[in-house]
Amino acid sequence: MIVAIANQKGGVGKTTTAINLAAALALRGKRTLLIDLDPQANSTMSFLDMQQVSKSVYDAIADPQVALKDVVVASPIENLAIAPSRIALAKLEAKLVGEMDAHFRLKDKLEPLRKEYPQIVIDCPPTLGLLTVNALVAATHLLIPIQSSYFALEGTDDLLETIEKVRARPNPALRILGVVITMHDKRTALARDIRSQIQKVFGRKVFKTVITKSVRLEESPAYKESIFTFAPDSTGATEYYSLCEEVIDRA
Repeated sequence: MIVAIANQKGGVGKTTTAINLAAALALRGKRTLLIDLDPQANSTMSFLDMQQVSKSVYDAIADPQVALKDVVVASPIENLAIAPSRIALAKLEAKLVGEMDAHFRLKDKLEPLRKEYPQIVIDCPPTLGLLTVNALVAATHLLIPIQSSYFALEGTDDLLETIEKVRARPNPALRILGVVITMHDKRTALARDIRSQIQKVFGRKVFKTVITKSVRLEESPAYKESIFTFAPDSTGATEYYSLCEEVIDRA
């Protein structure tokens, strides 16, 4: 399973979902690779000191001579490895302009690692540019985090259109694994209304698990930990473990 976590809207919990879903899979004993495709490198910094990162995903995708396995590093969590990002990744689109295989670079680099890492999670940037398209072409499944806020569904039409374009040619097997509602404040009527709207639009694609607003989830990356080691008894840990179970059941 290769799960791309994508939504071009920023601040919807993509990275939080990526790092904690990957950690949950690893803690279940599944060999997991977390690929950070966001030039901001927040997934990378959630587990690693950037001084440990000598090569990044940029090197593997931009240079035909660099294998993806050459940039992968172990994380502090058993069974979880990271393909780290650096700000240089922002230059990739300009670097690959005119290249015939530009959209297939990540897919091609991933193939040799599929047996070693049966579970792969890709944290996408908040755009629908070349990096996100590379993730969608490489992925078997797409997970869409949507924040429980007033502008929740803004831009989802563009994302769905991009998905259909990817399905039309480069990756007809791509499936929407599901939509996860994030940063939900169940105390407010607005959040409850937005949740109902999301469920009307996506129907059965919406996961039963809802990720509620949590200070612990916001704090854990600063300590370079997943929610499962930072606050194992927290609501966030329970919810992300539950989401992991649903992901496994649906995949």
